[in-house]
Amino acid sequence: MLLFILECALGVVALILVAALAHWARWLAPVEALLYLLIVIPTALFYGFWQALIVSLSAVVVHASFSARQPQLYVTPDSTNTITLLAFVLVALIVSRLSARVHDHASEADSWGGQMRDLYEFTRRTLQLNLHVEPGPQLADLIHEIFEMQAVALFDADLHRVYQAGNWSVDPREMAQNVYYFGTSDDDAETGLGRRVVRLGSVPVGSLVVRGETSPLTNNAIASLIAITFDRYRAFANESRMESERRTEQLRATVLDSLAHAYKTPLTAIRAASTGLAEMGRLSPGQADLVSLIDEQTSLLNELTTRLLTTARLDSEEVTLHLTRAGVGALIDEVLAGLKDRLASMKVAVELDDEDLSLHCDRQMMVTLLTQYIDNACKYSIFGTTITVRAARVKREVLFSVHSYGPEIPIADRERIFDRYYRSSLNSGKASGTGIGLSVAKRAATMHGGYVWVTSDAQEGTTFFAAIPDKIKKGQAT
Repeated sequence: MLLFILECALGVVALILVAALAHWARWLAPVEALLYLLIVIPTALFYGFWQALIVSLSAVVVHASFSARQPQLYVTPDSTNTITLLAFVLVALIVSRLSARVHDHASEADSWGGQMRDLYEFTRRTLQLNLHVEPGPQLADLIHEIFEMQAVALFDADLHRVYQAGNWSVDPREMAQNVYYFGTSDDDAETGLGRRVVRLGSVPVGSLVVRGETSPLTNNAIASLIAITFDRYRAFANESRMESERRTEQLRATVLDSLAHAYKTPLTAIRAASTGLAEMGRLSPGQADLVSLIDEQTSLLNELTTRLLTTARLDSEEVTLHLTRAGVGALIDEVLAGLKDRLASMKVAVELDDEDLSLHCDRQMMVTLLTQYIDNACKYSIFGTTITVRAARVKREVLFSVHSYGPEIPIADRERIFDRYYRSSLNSGKASGTGIGLSVAKRAATMHGGYVWVTSDAQEGTTFFAAIPDKIKKGQAT
């Protein structure tokens, strides 16, 4: 109030001085009015409308007072003072409004400039975050520090954790979670709270609650930067996990290769010994059964070791395809010959759409693929039913299929059944196995640029497919 009075007093003193000078110099009334106007305008510009209004009223009063003491050659109508006053008031109003608008724009620009600097700093600091640890605590501290918030609460929906910074009078965890679950995004001017759902695109990934002086647009920008940081953390974590899994897989392949090679020598010796005992004769029936059991189990261990070696070789990044033109019929015959003992009690049918059908492939890998398919059919097919092996050219691919009647494979297992060590929970007890064979088949097809899949129905049976391109693209042979 004192400042207001002082500002008005300065304007009135300036008016009195101008009026006294005009009276002494006998200036004309228009000149005197123009000088008054030059006092009203700065008052409106620097102080405001109400100060300028008081100065305008004072100007009319001072002008009338000095005019009464000065001899007039003509009589000035009373309406002149009214018009002068209205002119002064109108000028004061226009100038004060323009000045206020300029000041508001300047203040807003300064405010936006400060917020832009804060957002830039926040963006720069988020890019430097340590993504080996959860970003939530770091982000909450950064928002509190950079934007000078009174309090910050940040909810990470993926980890289901709330991170706090600043001073909260109440526990903000429930409030932050409610913002996420109910999709609340607003700004409360009375409490100073800003609430935002943190979205990555259209998907909510968390929420933000702040208390302090910020604009809605700034809160939106902070929420967007938080979403981007959350996404970077997830991507970094996935990349680290994949790298860890890759190294684990390399180690496992190395161990499998070492074990398989180590087992080969004693298995060969055991098999040779059991075969020698059987050929020696003079064994009692009980001894003959034991030798037969040793020979049978040795064959199973040898088969398993061969699969482990194949798996380790296919997992090696240095493996190379040895491509040749191979007859499809001859490939299938080779596989069936290798499984003749397993297929002795089974019915097998081979169907080729062209007897001269051939394929540009790694012969050994294709034999491995088909062996796994047919051997798998032997394990699970119903006794007395027929296993059907088909091969046909479909556009630029050769499509292999092995059909059999057996237990239905659940839909949920049809993708994972080609994963290593995975066995369907419904069928795992019906036949022995390691869960390696189909993963080897998939890997062999993938290295040829092909793909595998399975269909299964209780009535129609189960069919395993492998589509192999006849021409392998450059770079797929390694």
